[in-house]
Amino acid sequence: MRFHFLALLPFLAGVIAECKVHDDTFTPDYVLEATLDDIKVNCKTRSSVTFNGTSPGPTIYLKEEQTTWIRVYNRIPDNNVTVKHWHGLSQRAAPFSDGTPLVSQWPIPSGQFFDYEIRPQLGDAGSYFYHSHVGFQILTAHGILIVRDADKPQYEYDGDIPLIVADNYAAEDEVIEEGLLADPFKWSGEPQAITIQGNSGNKSFHEASDSSCTPHIILVDPGKIYRLRFISSTALSMIKLGIDGHDNFTVIEADGSYTKPASIDHIQVSSGQRYSYLMTTKSSEEVCGSGKSQFWIRYESRDRPQVISGYALLKYRCEKGQPLPKSLPKTSPVELSNKTSDYLEYTLEGLSEKNNRAFPRLSEVTRTVTIQVNQILTTGAYENGTLNGTVAWAQNGLPWKENVQAEHHQVPYLIQVYENGSTPNYTLALEHHGFDPETKAFPAKVGEVLDIVWENNNGPTGGWDFHPMHVHGYHVYDLGSGNGTYNATENEAQFENFTPVLRDSTNLYRYAVKGVPHHTAGWRAWRIRITEENIGAWMMHCHIAQHQVMGMATVWVFGDAEEIRSKFPALPYTQGYLTYGGSAYGSEDSQPWVNHYYSSESD
Repeated sequence: MRFHFLALLPFLAGVIAECKVHDDTFTPDYVLEATLDDIKVNCKTRSSVTFNGTSPGPTIYLKEEQTTWIRVYNRIPDNNVTVKHWHGLSQRAAPFSDGTPLVSQWPIPSGQFFDYEIRPQLGDAGSYFYHSHVGFQILTAHGILIVRDADKPQYEYDGDIPLIVADNYAAEDEVIEEGLLADPFKWSGEPQAITIQGNSGNKSFHEASDSSCTPHIILVDPGKIYRLRFISSTALSMIKLGIDGHDNFTVIEADGSYTKPASIDHIQVSSGQRYSYLMTTKSSEEVCGSGKSQFWIRYESRDRPQVISGYALLKYRCEKGQPLPKSLPKTSPVELSNKTSDYLEYTLEGLSEKNNRAFPRLSEVTRTVTIQVNQILTTGAYENGTLNGTVAWAQNGLPWKENVQAEHHQVPYLIQVYENGSTPNYTLALEHHGFDPETKAFPAKVGEVLDIVWENNNGPTGGWDFHPMHVHGYHVYDLGSGNGTYNATENEAQFENFTPVLRDSTNLYRYAVKGVPHHTAGWRAWRIRITEENIGAWMMHCHIAQHQVMGMATVWVFGDAEEIRSKFPALPYTQGYLTYGGSAYGSEDSQPWVNHYYSSESD
């Protein structure tokens, strides 16, 4: 392989670190225990990976400019491994703590634990979530994470209502994964249900055998302003949601970035995305006085062969409130649009003047990396409308599968850089559309400004899909999307009087269901400046769990070996992170030796 090798650098004065033994005198702020449990979802029992025995797991609250320690135990039997990804906040975790296996860190071995150190910065206040980044575990192994403002929030409201949505499959994780990787390929199918706060909402309060399939109840007071945080941890589904009698929402946040206010009449969220909406509730006279103090919430999936739907219930607190309805509506009281690709496009502008001023213009872009995504057949053929063989999702023809990396004993990219200076070959990458085929990674140099363009190709089957694309590390300026192919000059005209907000999860939409095979129609573009702040090894991938298992992921290395090493503490501060199950990982019999990366920063 053609790597660039550098001698191991000495400890650099710019990086302050302190190693401590996390013995009985150390108390983490939160403890999450990953276990394999039989839980009730959609009124059926399912063997599922959970955190602290529930799905969703406990809500975690962080605060800007405050360090939080979160201990994650892997108590999953049979040598399964898990890591915890802090979705949208990976740039604020200490080195080797992004939570992406074989990219930024080793997975947590069974029977051991890992202490994550996270410190949100000013401007990070917003809605996030945590989830397992192994296989199909995200289906149930997830929970809400809220970063509170260091001072008062940018918007005033009376109540805060975080809501996480997820998919439900009756089949167990391993069965689904095995089918996706099998020869012949076996698709998972559509989910059996979509849940809000763990409730599928497809059985009435009267007929449900337990509460897991009843509508989730949202309690509100009359005449108040509420912040509704919609967080999507779905494996597959894009969701449309509307509330009967309430069609005036104001978007104030997207993916952890405050936005200028934007009006919308319904919610749409795809896997990995988070939005905050302000909603003003009706007056006491309108609800308590009228006798109608309950309103159905309808949600439906979009851009899939089958519509999966459910109900939640908005219930007002009144002295003489209505009893819970005995049945679900026979017809939906809310009409939801089928169109998805125009949702808040070229609408959301950041509230941060600092980030708005930092937006690079097209004239500053040094390189455009275009990545075409489509299915490929790795064995067999597509005949008479049937896939006979194994199928992968590829980026410019190349899939990246976690299970393949594990089978080849892949050392995490960040650890490769740290240990022996191995970084992708930049020259070779320029010859291959930005991708180094030897290290299977996309390199970028500090000082570059990249336009990253995702293109939607329908592959050998001729069928398009949508892809919620997610970036780890620092967020990107979302340049929008469209049908056809990306025209940088035409698109830049959108930004004459408008600055796009920083995002980490946006959709590569489909604009048709079927077409001539191997045809590209649809793009999503991002812009990012590579600086000393965002150097490291990061993933960019489709957040649909099936697609990621099938290879729809990319690894990016920002900065060269010397720059990456200079960001992190040197030996002995990082020794325990460099090997699988090293001394930075604790167990019942051993106390971890942990680097306190943010120890010099006062809370």
